[in-house]
Amino acid sequence: MEQLSPEVLAFLATGTRTGKLGWTAVDGRPLVAPVWFVVEDGTLVFTTGKNTAKGRAIARDPRLVVCVDLEEPPFAFVQVQGTATVDEDPDELLRTATAIGRRYMGPDRADEFGRRNGVPGELAVRVHPTRVVADLNVTA
Repeated sequence: MEQLSPEVLAFLATGTRTGKLGWTAVDGRPLVAPVWFVVEDGTLVFTTGKNTAKGRAIARDPRLVVCVDLEEPPFAFVQVQGTATVDEDPDELLRTATAIGRRYMGPDRADEFGRRNGVPGELAVRVHPTRVVADLNVTA
């Protein structure tokens, strides 16, 4: 497992940047979808439905990529290639969904988001980095 540097960790944890999750469809097509995520213990963590395209793809092949970018000067990006593990434990789902809600919706709506998205049928997905590609100042 590759470690996320302090600079990369800071970039990933700043604000409400959306991750772009990439995976391979069953027929080999590359697919990308946005995900809200948090960084915990050197991993990227998001939730998704077990029966969504993302959930089914992770069950089939846990290799994923998440790209997070800064769309204004100095422009920057971090690409985290990794292997996913999933957790369906109700307490972990609620904790994860609430943490994500806090980041993207704010503390006033964190519990609401957690209760809505930390439910049976959802997965807490943890991406363990195997390779990190980053440019934190594209314009330099």
